[in-house]
Amino acid sequence: MSQVVIRTLAVGKSYRTAAGPFAALSGVDLAIEAGEFVAIMGPSGSGKSTFMNLLGCLDTPTSGDYFLVGRNVAQLGKDELATLRNRTIGFVFQGFNLLPRMTLADNVALPLVYAGVERDARRARALQELARVGLGDYAASLPSRISGGQQQRVAIARALVNSPQLILADEPTGNLDSHTSEEIMALFTELNREGITIVLVTHEPDIAACARRQVRFLDGRLVSDVPTAARALAAC
Repeated sequence: MSQVVIRTLAVGKSYRTAAGPFAALSGVDLAIEAGEFVAIMGPSGSGKSTFMNLLGCLDTPTSGDYFLVGRNVAQLGKDELATLRNRTIGFVFQGFNLLPRMTLADNVALPLVYAGVERDARRARALQELARVGLGDYAASLPSRISGGQQQRVAIARALVNSPQLILADEPTGNLDSHTSEEIMALFTELNREGITIVLVTHEPDIAACARRQVRFLDGRLVSDVPTAARALAAC
């Protein structure tokens, strides 16, 4: 039986506003098993980014339960939660979030600093992951000296450096042209074939078509959860 990496049970998220409480999410039930590739879609304000923040333990639900690799995150202390997040999840963001004055190798190694890995081991693993995404010759470069697509590859290498079970990608192609987007999605597809669970937020149907499953939000609710058509997958 496959391991369930993500499970949400009646998860909701509300915010206080001047006009009163606002429900960004309501009653979301979702399970994602190890090795799946899932696209989360929906229009602006649908709740998809709020949901992604909850999955990444960057925010907490106001109702319901969220289990990450079998652990109820609401029952974890701050340090326990930080450790679980660091060891389980790799993050990829639309804006790359690379530190401009650090080399690519040092950017990739940064999660290992927080994990307490010693310096030589950090560098060795960073170089390994840069090579994995095709940038092994650029380790000493600064982010400003490479293209946007290459910067996103560095961000993916950084997400991989802790050998996570899960990658969460928030609009990972949002700042890229169509050709570079295809290259990044091909890389995600290959990583998924290697067994890494991938969940990405996107508003682009052609990007979502590369995932094996598409989950759609509307007005804070999960309104559809369907497999991607085989013909669409074949084009990726």
